[in-house]
Amino acid sequence: MICSELSDCKIGRMIFPGGRINYEKRVVERMIRFYCIHREGNRELCPECRELLAYAVVRLDCCRFGDRKPVCKKCPVHCYKISMRERMRCVMRYAGPRLLWYRPLDAFGHLLCRLRLFGGR
Repeated sequence: MICSELSDCKIGRMIFPGGRINYEKRVVERMIRFYCIHREGNRELCPECRELLAYAVVRLDCCRFGDRKPVCKKCPVHCYKISMRERMRCVMRYAGPRLLWYRPLDAFGHLLCRLRLFGGR
C-alpha cells in the first residue's frame, strides 16, 4: 500500500512520529554522530560535523516538499552546496549500512522512503 499522506496512514504515523522532516532530522543527526564517533574517533561532534549537522537541519527546515519530502538522492531539487553534499555522502556511505545493526528502525524507515512508500518520490 502506498500512502499519499502521512497523516492518513497509521503505519506512517508510527514510523515517522512528529512528521517526516523531524524524522529526517533525527536520522541525519544519528548518522553524523555515528560517523564522527566511530569513523573519526571523536568523543563528541567535531566542529566540521557540527557544521554539517547545522547545515542539514537548515536545509530540512527549508525543504519545499515538507512532510512529502523524498529521500535526498531521489529529490528533483538538490538544495545542498556541492561541498556539503559530498561530505554528507561520505557520512551516509559509512553510517548508512552500519545503522542497520545499531538503529534498525531508522534503516527500515529510510528504506520505506526510498521505495516510494509514505510520501517518498
